[in-house]
Amino acid sequence: MATDVRIRETLPELTDRIVQTYSELNTITHLGHCPLPSHETIVEILESLKDIIFPGYRRRDGLHLGNITYHVGDLIDRLHDQLTEQIARVLRHAAGEEFTCGPQQKADFEALGQAKAVAFLEQIPAVRELLATDVQAAYDGDPACKSLDEVIFCYPGLEAITIYRLAHALYKLEVPLIPRIMTEWAHSRTGIDIHPGAKIGRYFFIDHGTGVVIGQTTEIGEWVKLYQGVTLGALSFATDAEGNLVRGTKRHPTIEDHVVIYANATVLGGKTILGHDAVIGSSVWITSSVTPHATVTSEKPRLNVRDPNYTADSFSI
Repeated sequence: MATDVRIRETLPELTDRIVQTYSELNTITHLGHCPLPSHETIVEILESLKDIIFPGYRRRDGLHLGNITYHVGDLIDRLHDQLTEQIARVLRHAAGEEFTCGPQQKADFEALGQAKAVAFLEQIPAVRELLATDVQAAYDGDPACKSLDEVIFCYPGLEAITIYRLAHALYKLEVPLIPRIMTEWAHSRTGIDIHPGAKIGRYFFIDHGTGVVIGQTTEIGEWVKLYQGVTLGALSFATDAEGNLVRGTKRHPTIEDHVVIYANATVLGGKTILGHDAVIGSSVWITSSVTPHATVTSEKPRLNVRDPNYTADSFSI
């Protein structure tokens, strides 16, 4: 008991040392009266949006034409308030220290947040239309799939694409930070990393999905299919005279319509274009453009087997 008391007596000193780091390491500390966006609230927003986009498939069942208007209206009303608050927070934070949370602030962030929230919500019908094509692409592109319902319930690729398309709509409205929080949450759930700034066309399908990376300035056409482990990334990062990264340039590839990229292929560079109807084999490394209808594969590997019972006719790849 005495030992326990002595240990507890050291806790205030430990607390003081921790608090001291809040001043010393202020780059990872946010204290004050201007709150940052709430990660928990943003996740709740995404779940509500998925309820609207896929009614009857998510949290609420028993929906029908007699009650769907009330259900969606209630969600939209709540989303309006949540999005207004969260967008206002990130806009205020992005504005910098010259703005404050008090009455002397130089902009009406609540009004700006509400305007962007409404503009985003108005895009939900168009996002649903896009996602309907993605669901169809998954069904058409996977012979193991038995129904569109199976895609909506089971496919991590659709989950990642759904959240990407919502985040991309906010990204185009120049809402900071929140789109990245959304897509990184999807990344943690699905293993699929899609930057909200990427441009992705209709009928997009990611099969299996784990390990897929799609960079910020990637452009993808229609009817494109990716398998697990595909990277659409940057070839290199340009720096300025002071060694700082140059931002705002096209660093990631362009993928034209009807391209298929198989597992673990890597396509790099802002000038790299995969022409329409190209097929990229697994584990290929590409840093230059590919012509339309081309098929790109790596050389067939040589198989070495150490087995006294092995014969050349009994094993092949």
